[in-house]
Amino acid sequence: MPAGDYFQPITQHSNNKDMNNSLRLVECVPNFSEGRDMEIIKQITDSIEKHKGVKLLDVDPGEATNRTVVTFVGTPEAICDAAFDAVKKAGELIDMRNHHGAHPRMGATDVLPLIPVAGITLEECAELARGLARRIADELLIPCYCYEAAALKEKHRNLAVCRAGEYEGLPEKLANPDKAPDMGARAFDERIARTGCTVVGARDFLIAVNFNLNTTSTRRANAIAFDVREKGRPMREGGKLTGKILTDENGNKKMIPGTLKCTKAIGWYIDEYGIAQVSMNMTNLKVTPLHVAFDEVCRCAALRGVRVTGTEIVGLVPKQTLIDAGKYFLEKQQRSTGIPEDDIIKIAIKSMGLDDLRPFNPHEKVIEYLLEEKEANRLTALTVKGFAEETSRESAAPGGGSVSAYMGALGAALATMVANLSSHKRGWDDKWKTFSDKAAEGQAIMTDLLQLVDEDTAAFNTLMKAFSMPKGNEKEKALRDDAIQAATLYAAQVPLQTMKKACSALPLCKAMAEEGNPASVSDAAVGALAIRAAVIGACLNVKINAASLKDQEKARLLTAEADDIVKKAVEQEQEIIQIAERKIQS
Repeated sequence: MPAGDYFQPITQHSNNKDMNNSLRLVECVPNFSEGRDMEIIKQITDSIEKHKGVKLLDVDPGEATNRTVVTFVGTPEAICDAAFDAVKKAGELIDMRNHHGAHPRMGATDVLPLIPVAGITLEECAELARGLARRIADELLIPCYCYEAAALKEKHRNLAVCRAGEYEGLPEKLANPDKAPDMGARAFDERIARTGCTVVGARDFLIAVNFNLNTTSTRRANAIAFDVREKGRPMREGGKLTGKILTDENGNKKMIPGTLKCTKAIGWYIDEYGIAQVSMNMTNLKVTPLHVAFDEVCRCAALRGVRVTGTEIVGLVPKQTLIDAGKYFLEKQQRSTGIPEDDIIKIAIKSMGLDDLRPFNPHEKVIEYLLEEKEANRLTALTVKGFAEETSRESAAPGGGSVSAYMGALGAALATMVANLSSHKRGWDDKWKTFSDKAAEGQAIMTDLLQLVDEDTAAFNTLMKAFSMPKGNEKEKALRDDAIQAATLYAAQVPLQTMKKACSALPLCKAMAEEGNPASVSDAAVGALAIRAAVIGACLNVKINAASLKDQEKARLLTAEADDIVKKAVEQEQEIIQIAERKIQS
């Protein structure tokens, strides 16, 4: 993992573990000024792991630096609480008066960045970081600087500015209002002498990646790195590679910028593999995505007679990075991007040679996959046979609602299949993008309906739980009754959502019946039949639950809306069947 917030060449060292899922995910990568005493490090990481909604991913201690980089991911609120407790524990256990190491530092918790992973913006992480810094300063009396996206002063965006003078320079800095911390500033005292100061901030996700070259030349690797990295290479007299380096009026080197923004890179030779690599830190994936960097390194390598044989991702990678890469390479081939997520990621792995040096397992490298909750009782995790058998058992769930959602998913899947077949049909190359977009639309509907398979059963289980609540006195009876009504409403709303989502796939079925591969028109029609069954089946579940609502007006509105959806679905399904019949006869 990257050691701190500066560029350092990175090798593959990872001991990642499983994690729990969350829609809004933040990564936290605190650097603690202790890399030798594993008992202290363990107490700090224990304070992180006790928090629900947080998963510890990596602990990377360094003896020479006397510093440990810890990586954990979780929900925004849980991350902030875990980070606070870690800072508190580090402040109790690490005495900066006794600290010595090779790495720049000025606090027991030296730097504490928050990084958006999924469902949250960098700006939101910056607000969380400022709030966390305020809490650390107020409750723990540890002064804090805010850096990068969370900076309150423009000069504090740069970590090096915040940390200038390191721990030994704190007495002077704290006495100077122009250099004082953003929060909790006060004169250097006994408490600060022990804990030092902490730099809290927010930055984009950083990917550490090495591009493998078919050469042993570090010189060639460095030349390619200088071609692409944002900083570029020094400008030399006469434009020669070995000429005198030119400087400006202030004595600073003049630079020729590289081609990739937000990247830092060097070339090196790896004894373990017997090859040279371009080792790169990518600091803003929105500006320079991984697949863009890969193609550019390939281009620059080819100009120097070198070939990129593969890519090595160090540490973890967000799923979207691989999805974007897979779609990019599919589009270059004029292939449909409306295929399952696993297939898109396989394309990314093969296109960039992520398995060049060793097998690349997405479930060990992709943050979101590590976070997925492995529920043995998830219906969508069952085989087709297992789902049918589970439905056949005497338990009431899964029942008609979940089966309806699954039928809808199958209907959307069939329409998607026709779109994908049409996208790759010989002679239809000019239409590939249109059908690819249709396939992507179908994949999204199918995914939502598969989620509703489990949500419908969850709704039923919630209702059963409400019925099992105690009713020993009037207060308990009232609470139980309120819970039953709320659960009943939820149990009616979920199948209504299934109806809406399934119905949204009918225009896709119609488009595929009219415009798709003629040989697959029957598949589009079967998709429409499955969706019609899903809509009618879910409607019956809306009605049976709405009938138990005490609020009759709400029940009436739910039932009326469901009936209207059924009417529209049946009309559309009949139209699609007629289209299919005509095409088959002709």
